[in-house]
Amino acid sequence: MNQAGRGKTFGIHLLLGGIGLLFLFPFYWLVSTALKPDTQIFQMPPAWFPHPLMWENYPKALTDIPFFLYTLNTLKICACSVCGTVMASSLVAYSLAKIRWPGRNLVFYSLIATMILPAQVTMIPTFMIYKWLGWIGTMLPLTVPPFLGGAFSIFLLRQFFMTIPNELSDAARIDGCDELGIYWRIVMPLAKTGLVTVGLFAFIGSWNDFLGPLLYLNDERTYTLSIGLQKFVSQHGAEWGKLMAASSLMAFPIVVIFFFAQRVFVQGVVLTGSKE
Repeated sequence: MNQAGRGKTFGIHLLLGGIGLLFLFPFYWLVSTALKPDTQIFQMPPAWFPHPLMWENYPKALTDIPFFLYTLNTLKICACSVCGTVMASSLVAYSLAKIRWPGRNLVFYSLIATMILPAQVTMIPTFMIYKWLGWIGTMLPLTVPPFLGGAFSIFLLRQFFMTIPNELSDAARIDGCDELGIYWRIVMPLAKTGLVTVGLFAFIGSWNDFLGPLLYLNDERTYTLSIGLQKFVSQHGAEWGKLMAASSLMAFPIVVIFFFAQRVFVQGVVLTGSKE
């Protein structure tokens, strides 16, 4: 690479590094605020580096609310969401991508059309259904629906399955393999990137979900972290250090997961390009 090419590459990396720091700054400010004394939080000009470091805000944030109970509840919901979404959506996506049956495209387009409706439109009818089933006050409205599939996840996996050559499925059928066997032994191992992407979307959506737990959970023993954080705000709204500490603890797992899984995540999104 000549001098001009190296200079261009260095400039691009410098620009990308600056953009990355720009996006990292809010998280840094969150953590630094959690470590500041109260006198430095609203200080003008701003205190960019906390001194002294108030590490005690973190144990206080963990003890002021049952943080570990809320974390366990959130992880339960996330686990059901990930398992249900991956299992149900992959089955439907496989039928839409690899099995030829009358009306397949019509069903697919109708499924995509449901994504146009905002969640607020179906909120009241959905709540009435769960109330009729007697699920209000339990985790069932948050754990059962993922096992029925989701339009967005089905769309992503269907597009990913379309990139897998049909010759593999046809060869398996000639050898006597049924559709479930093709789905489990051939398509699923080749679709690990897409499955991980859908699982990450499901986990992040459940981890950050606030409206669902707010609507359906009324027992403090079943609260999730998002509701627990809101409860913390109502009880300790003026204690900004502890509030930022609790917020950073909630955001930290998402940052770590995305940091280690970003390559698979980006690759999975890229490979879901349309292919008919």
